Amino acid sequence: MDLPQLLLVGLVLLLGVAGVLVPGVPGTLLVWAGVLWWALRERSAAAWSLLVSATALLLVVQVVKWQLPPRRLQGVGASRRMAVYAGVGTLLGFVLLPVVGAVPGFVGGIYLCERMRLGAHGEAWASVRAVMRAVGTSVLVELLACLMVVGAWVGMVLSG
Repeated sequence: MDLPQLLLVGLVLLLGVAGVLVPGVPGTLLVWAGVLWWALRERSAAAWSLLVSATALLLVVQVVKWQLPPRRLQGVGASRRMAVYAGVGTLLGFVLLPVVGAVPGFVGGIYLCERMRLGAHGEAWASVRAVMRAVGTSVLVELLACLMVVGAWVGMVLSG
């Protein structure tokens, strides 16, 4: 694989890792697509084994990610109403401050919902922190897996 294509694959992988942190961006899918692109061009046993390993890891992480939030969020009192507020906050934040505003909008939506439900600032903020810890675990699991795949890819590229 020539250097420009290798750099483009690296860029896709970096965008995927960054996408894990941005709500609504399919970061894991971008990381997998970058490895797939590289494996299709490289056509070596090592490239195919990395693709298979990355696919398995990222699929397992998706299952784990889907299992973590519902169990943890139910324990902190999350409701459908909170999800609606968080979604509307994310959408408003994304529109008002493109891409970057989605995260503060998400947190603001949860805070508003909890402030209306609980009444006091301290209690609402404690609830927001608990919800963010529950969701943060999911994001961190996905981020770690994507970083492992990217690290393995970098190792393969440098060694080969």
